[in-house]
Amino acid sequence: MIHSKSDRTFFIDAANRNLATVPLEVLELRELEEVHLENNQIEEIPPDIQYLKNVKILYLNKNKLSRLCPQLGKLSNLEGLDLSDNPLLPSSLLVLGCNRSLRQLRLYRTCLREFPVEICKLLHHLELLGLTGNYLKTLPMEIVNQTKLRELYLKQNQFDVFPQELCVLYNLEIIDLDENQLTVLPEEIGNLTRLHKFYVAHNGLHFLPESLGHCSKLSVLDLSYNSLHSIPHSLEGLSEMTEIGLSGNPLEKVPRLVCRWTSLQLLYLCGAGLHGLRRSFRRLVNLRFLDLSQNHLESFPRQICALKNLEILALDDNKIRQNLKELHVENNHLEYLPVALGSMPHLEILDCRHNLLKQLPDAICQAQALKELLLEDNLLTQLPESLDCLVNLKVLTLMDNPLEEPPIEVYTEGKEAIYTYLQEKRNMKITATKIQTWWRGIMVRKGLGRFGELLKVRKKGKNSPKAKKGNKDAKGKPAKEKKK
Repeated sequence: MIHSKSDRTFFIDAANRNLATVPLEVLELRELEEVHLENNQIEEIPPDIQYLKNVKILYLNKNKLSRLCPQLGKLSNLEGLDLSDNPLLPSSLLVLGCNRSLRQLRLYRTCLREFPVEICKLLHHLELLGLTGNYLKTLPMEIVNQTKLRELYLKQNQFDVFPQELCVLYNLEIIDLDENQLTVLPEEIGNLTRLHKFYVAHNGLHFLPESLGHCSKLSVLDLSYNSLHSIPHSLEGLSEMTEIGLSGNPLEKVPRLVCRWTSLQLLYLCGAGLHGLRRSFRRLVNLRFLDLSQNHLESFPRQICALKNLEILALDDNKIRQNLKELHVENNHLEYLPVALGSMPHLEILDCRHNLLKQLPDAICQAQALKELLLEDNLLTQLPESLDCLVNLKVLTLMDNPLEEPPIEVYTEGKEAIYTYLQEKRNMKITATKIQTWWRGIMVRKGLGRFGELLKVRKKGKNSPKAKKGNKDAKGKPAKEKKK
């Protein structure tokens, strides 16, 4: 795909073409500013790349590059370079020190064990540095020269100590250190007052420094799958927090200060050893996503009913199913109910009034203990065919639904009329299926309609020469001819 202005081409997309080399046609487009060559089979960059002097963005990720040609360093206007997923030799990266205009450098999964000191010394405009998926244990001291750095991605490396040098890069807004081996964060991290997003999931942290509370701009904090028992009170002032991950930590209780972050929209508490929620949990009125799966909850937390903006709730793998008798989710914006309702053996009351339900899961017919099913003021157009299996159901309310099946004259008569209608409809289907099967059998036997050709083939098969060949009696001997 080529985008051009008059006869001058500025953008070319040659990605995903199974190219073995950089096409000559690309190298001849001297006005190019953005070049996409990712996901090909390119093994080397041709020296003529130096003539693309206007190139600002170059994607060469997911190729087979092991070396970089010196001429790549002559692209003086290059601002964004992606070399990820290439088997690059570390020594070949030194040429990048010549690309003094680089602002974004991505080297994900390039088998790096050390980040070249020369790059840190010579490049002074980097704003994004991507080093995810390598074997780095440290960063060079010279990283402190990257004073304009805003985004740093170090996920899936081998850091067991937080790089202290980062604490003087005051413009950092995003740090991703997920899936490393960190056990401690330095107090100096509080110097990063512009930090917006901080990812340290899947490490070995036992506690957090009090100074983290000085990072007042933090809006996303992922602490999932560490060994945290609590969160320091100094973090209470992080009023801009919208997303926090605490899954996989042995908390046992929701930290009190979490309930004071009323701006939270996404909260991950999967596998946190919770037995219940605090009363103050109802303050989190802006929550849109809540993961409480894999905990020890034995009853549905009523505080959740106060979360008017909640869109997604995960409660799987708790103990609620075994003990839950009443489930009240009225006055929300639910569009569907979970299939898991069918595996709640003691559920007696299900109140779903005033929602946006369009249909009920068939699994609800397995909730045999159900006595009250309140569904008024929804968007239901039909009911599950086996709803009459709920033999213990005493109360069924369906007012203010645009029901088509069963029709209005039936459901206004009450539960018994609805059950009778569903049973008769099911019996009619069974009868129709039996008649259809019987009639199909007749058509096959007599070769009627589209089965006529089938009958001819069957008759032809019986009278074929192969069937007559070697005419023998039942004992395998040739049959005797009848005397004339």
